[in-house]
Amino acid sequence: MNRCQAGFLELRREFGDSYCANVLLQGYQHVCREVLIACNSLWMRARAATIELRISVLSIAKKDCILIVTISGKLLRVGEASVVLEVAPFEYEVFVADYTRRRLQAQTGDVIRLHTLQYIDGNAAQGGRLTPRLIGFSSEPERQFFDLFCSVDGVGVKKALRAMVRPVKELAVLIEQQDAKSLSALPGVGPATSERIIAKLRRKMPRFALMVDPGSVGETEELGSQVISETFDALITLGHSEADARRLIDEATAGKKKFKDTESLLTAIYQRS
Repeated sequence: MNRCQAGFLELRREFGDSYCANVLLQGYQHVCREVLIACNSLWMRARAATIELRISVLSIAKKDCILIVTISGKLLRVGEASVVLEVAPFEYEVFVADYTRRRLQAQTGDVIRLHTLQYIDGNAAQGGRLTPRLIGFSSEPERQFFDLFCSVDGVGVKKALRAMVRPVKELAVLIEQQDAKSLSALPGVGPATSERIIAKLRRKMPRFALMVDPGSVGETEELGSQVISETFDALITLGHSEADARRLIDEATAGKKKFKDTESLLTAIYQRS
């Protein structure tokens, strides 16, 4: 017999069963109050955690935090605005621009690799549901171009996806040449938006205007575009103007020779000089 049991028997002998029953009832009520307080505390903490999670999600959406940078899998089907990749045991829906979608239609059943951005779709402030979305691109420069395109006022993720019906290289040339008329003809882009795009992005387009024309979604084309982009940056760092850097790269790549890295392309450029 423990001390609590012994103490209770002593009370029972001294004051009787009625008194002990009241003691037990009061103890039970006290325990219930403590349980309610504990439950309320847990509920408040859970609510705070939920709010904190929502804030974190909104923070991620606001900062465009990149959580998944590439995805590889079997292309199961191509829809009107997205594709579905099988990455066993899961299937992922990846939204793509119309130009990318058209290129992927002939590759159904093949294993492909897409560079991705992740964003949160929905409006929590209006009580809507927040849904994570993946956007896919054939190459890293295409993903970088899309990121810049979305930075223009009035151009969100959905509008940018609708507008990209032509290769990134062509879009970059239109912006660099300040061709507002052709830009305003893109889906969802009017005259006012095209002017804002040119004003904000014109000086950032030379590297994208130098992209290799992709014949298919493949690592060779991806590597070529990346090498040219990095070489352009290197030439600018070395003191060349944008026009001069573009001319040097065009001359070095005129023979359709492929360069495996920036160093080999820079060597070829200076050997010609």
